[in-house]
Amino acid sequence: MKKVHRIAIAVLLGACLFLSWGLFGQLRDKDATPPVITLQGMSPQDLQLLRQDIRSKKQKLIAENLPMAESEAVKFWAVYQKYSADLKAVNDEKFSMLHTYSRNWRTMTNDDALIFMRRWLELDESAVQLRTKYFPLVKDVLPGKKAATFFQLDERINMMINLEFASQLPLLHGADGRH
Repeated sequence: MKKVHRIAIAVLLGACLFLSWGLFGQLRDKDATPPVITLQGMSPQDLQLLRQDIRSKKQKLIAENLPMAESEAVKFWAVYQKYSADLKAVNDEKFSMLHTYSRNWRTMTNDDALIFMRRWLELDESAVQLRTKYFPLVKDVLPGKKAATFFQLDERINMMINLEFASQLPLLHGADGRH
């Protein structure tokens, strides 16, 4: 099962890397036009489909790495669907914020930068609060080790996705040519 888990994680990470491959070159070239996170020129509709595909792969990874009896699975997946929808709402807001940042990072003022970071932290906190809200719901439908395993898997996958998107953002320091 560990091999399946590693392969599945590698596939998910590979999808995220595929998304960002074209953007990395832009981020390295300081003279390039400011990058816009459209991930290789994808339309917003294509990007939404891709994000849906990532969510689907995430669900598949969880299913492959969290063995459940049929009675557990029915209850768990009902809770998971609600959790996933709530998490999507948080991630939609974060992704919208990243789009705005990608368009405006070169011209952000100090105040803009602080507002951006405060909002980023608030959204991270919203995700943590969401997991905290769903913890008792998951532990009510799964035994302790399985409930913990779900949250471990969820956290690992989310960390990889967040790392990939965060790595696409240029750092603000020196964005205006000053250090």
